[in-house]
Amino acid sequence: MILRECAGLDLARTRGLRHSLGMTDFQDNARAAETAMREVFPQTPLLRNDHLSQRFDADIWLKREDLSPVRSYKLRGAFNAMRKHRGEGLFVAASAGNHAQGVAFMCRQFAVKGVIFMPVTTPQQKIQKTKMFGGEFVEIRLIGDYFDECLTAAQEFCGTEGGYFLSPFDDDDVIEGQASVAVEIEQQLGRVPDHLVIPVGGGGLSSGVLSYFGNTPNYTFVEPAGGACLRAALEAGKPVTLPRVDTFADGAAVAKIGERTFDRLRGVGVANTLTISEDRLCTTILEMLNVEGIVLEPAGALSVDALKDLGQAIRGRTVVCITSGGNFDFERLPEVKERAQRYSGVKKYFILRLPQRPGALKGFLELLGPEDDIARFEYLKKSARNFGSVLIGIETKRPENFDRLYASLDALGYTYSDITEDEVLANFVI
Repeated sequence: MILRECAGLDLARTRGLRHSLGMTDFQDNARAAETAMREVFPQTPLLRNDHLSQRFDADIWLKREDLSPVRSYKLRGAFNAMRKHRGEGLFVAASAGNHAQGVAFMCRQFAVKGVIFMPVTTPQQKIQKTKMFGGEFVEIRLIGDYFDECLTAAQEFCGTEGGYFLSPFDDDDVIEGQASVAVEIEQQLGRVPDHLVIPVGGGGLSSGVLSYFGNTPNYTFVEPAGGACLRAALEAGKPVTLPRVDTFADGAAVAKIGERTFDRLRGVGVANTLTISEDRLCTTILEMLNVEGIVLEPAGALSVDALKDLGQAIRGRTVVCITSGGNFDFERLPEVKERAQRYSGVKKYFILRLPQRPGALKGFLELLGPEDDIARFEYLKKSARNFGSVLIGIETKRPENFDRLYASLDALGYTYSDITEDEVLANFVI
């Protein structure tokens, strides 16, 4: 009881400070949205994680947006915008995943029609889940190979057929709805955390949380290295389109941050952003699955992976990581494991020039150590010539085992090329 009363006192003081600073309108609207949501779905839990707390010597909490009815926070923004515009009669959206599912869920809840444009390349799992959530209230149209194509189609549809276009992030009502995550964190923790780690895609969640909390906590805004549109915008002073986007972390793979979201984020500073390697991200996805039994999609694991870079900045402090989504297709698990092994240095691929004579392969195999294993073996070119090219994948338990293997290959005069980090060649032959 005493702890609860103290937490309530901290919360009251925090809110009083905001009122004295005039920071009330957005916060009040976000709290009203959060209250209205309770008629549709419960709060997502804020859970202390002992494993991460011990590992990083901090008080680590996870805001589990992966446990929402659609397994992501996108439901919040869709709810808030649609409850305010129900009179429009028709909602139109473009999405390859989580936003589509959130809109579909709310179309069924509000008994309103929705047309959702999705790329032709969208995994069937996501298409089926969107159909399941929306039922008879949603029509799905598959347009184009990339998100930008279906976005254009959705906006053109609104121009000719009418309807309310519901942006996945660049909409003030959506931003306000996503801020309900912050409302719940404050209620559940009883105060504002010392540090917030937030994944960034188009900026709806991050701008909403920042607008609610203001500068009270420290922030780390995390992006995948192949889609760091916030960092690019901060460096340019305005939203810019990335020349290329790696779609592996599809929930955060956005080529250009929103205009409205960037207006709220423009002051955060590049120093408060992190970009995470997609391959390193895979090590966290596997760790959370194997150690904690938590299923996170790549974008949902960004905030947890960022803890590895924060070090002294979070030691002894209360840190909340927003795990933004858990829509993970387990057909991708072999790829996740592969990328994690390659990042950790325990799996490599070689093109080996092997003599075409009896015993040559046996001679090579004798170079492998007790912890080494062949995961891939394929002749790329076999002829009557003296040598042939072989693709070999090797797994081991410790990265340093490859130093011994390299030394043995060099000592015996083998010709080989390590293609593990050659993205073009590896994608072609592996």
